[in-house]
Parts: sequence; structure tokens; C-alpha cells
Amino acid sequence: MFTPIRTARLTLRPVTLDDLDDVYAYQRRPDVCRWTLHSEPRTREQSRESVTAMAGENALRSPGDVLTLAVETGRRLTGTVEADRRVAGTSGPDRRVIGTVELVWRSVVDRTAEIGYVFHPEFGGRGLATEAVTALLRWGFEEFGLHRVYGRCHAGNEASARLMSRLGMRCEARHVQSYRFRDGWADQLVFALLAGEWPDRATTRPDRATTRPDHATTRPDQASGPERAITLPDRSGSPDRAGVEAVAGKPGPSTDRPSRPRPGADG
Repeated sequence: MFTPIRTARLTLRPVTLDDLDDVYAYQRRPDVCRWTLHSEPRTREQSRESVTAMAGENALRSPGDVLTLAVETGRRLTGTVEADRRVAGTSGPDRRVIGTVELVWRSVVDRTAEIGYVFHPEFGGRGLATEAVTALLRWGFEEFGLHRVYGRCHAGNEASARLMSRLGMRCEARHVQSYRFRDGWADQLVFALLAGEWPDRATTRPDRATTRPDHATTRPDQASGPERAITLPDRSGSPDRAGVEAVAGKPGPSTDRPSRPRPGADG
């Protein structure tokens, strides 16, 4: 099992079936699906299938694995700034999942992973997405031993591109008309960050005492055996597989399984 990561206002922990109501609250919204591939607003049953899939993504044991974490606030926010001010230090039944973040382990040899995320639009504009993704990046570099983390997004997804820039990720490429998007061709942006650049670019420091994973997670430099070719399942029910995309401040998964939006840079 994965040990939760705690920041000033958030807890990042494995998804559970009890998260269905909160996840459905944003998966059913058209604006969350705006930049996703093959994705329409979810029905409740589709969200149930999505949550079930995400609940099984609780550790990185071998290349191709996905670690998906629910982003939980200290109380069930109503979407108001006043409620946000009360988040830190609260606990109990008022907690609420406002999105998910994920790492896709791409390579043992290259110690590389792809990041993704999706957030409920009502909680944008308060730095919660930046805080959550920063915490996951820190875990990836400092605890899991990654060398490089990258994210991909639709070139028109300006909110996601801005978020990755805020995280200190450089825009390394623009792939022109590189993939089919709805009824046409789309450009894709690729952002990346190296472990050696991380300390200078970090913006939010989670509680270091609570970020260490247990034995269920294997560091890339400790994995044995040859690296396997990675074949991800079809994630057509989620945001564009392009890394870490955000819609108006709400990032979204991109490597989805058939029935669930998956974090990436488009969501």
C-alpha cells in the first residue's frame, strides 16, 4: 500500500470505492471533458467503473504501472473562497476528493515517468492543483528516484500549459498535428523536468515526514530484470493521454481506461 502524502491543505492517497460521489461530481461535467480524447460526460455507472479501475492503481511495481492518487481536502468544500480558508488543519467526515493526480512509470533504465491530473473546476484558482502536483513530483524525484518526469497536453489547452510552466517544467517540443483529436488533427506540447532541476523549481513543500512509500513501491534503480515494453490499455474514457492537461485551472488525466477519465495533461 501507498503511504499518503500530506501538504498544508491536501492529502494525496489511493482512490477507494467510497470516492464515487466526489469523482462523479466532476466526471459528469462537459468542461472537464473539453480536452479529452474519446470522452463525453460520464454517467454514474461509468464513473463507478472509472473509480474501480483507479482504485487498483495504488503502487508502481513495474514499468507500465500507474499510480493514481485521490486529492482530498481537509473538509467538504462548497467551492467558496471562505471554505477554502478553513481547509488546513481540519479532518473528519467533511473531507472531499476534488480531483486525482497520477504517475505513469515509463522506463526503468531511463528512470522516467509521465504525470497527469484532473480537478473539479469549482476549486480552481486557489493553487490547489499546483500544490497537489508539486507534492507528487517531489515524491517521484525524492522518494521514488526518478530522473525525468514529463507531461503532454493539447496545444490549445492553455491552462494546462500554464500549470506545467508554474511547476518549473520546460516546454521541450510542439508536435505539429501529431494526433487525431475529435474531428481533426491536433498539435501536442511536451513539458519535462529533471531531478537535478527539481530543488530549485519546487514551489510547495509537502510534509516530508509523511511522504515515504512502503515496500509496495519499487524504485526504478532497484528494479531487476530487463525493461519490458510498455503497452497501456485503451483509456478512451478519459482526458487526452497527453500528459498533464488542465481545463481552466482544472488539470485532467490523459491515459484513460475505457470507462474512466485518466489524469494526464489534458482533462
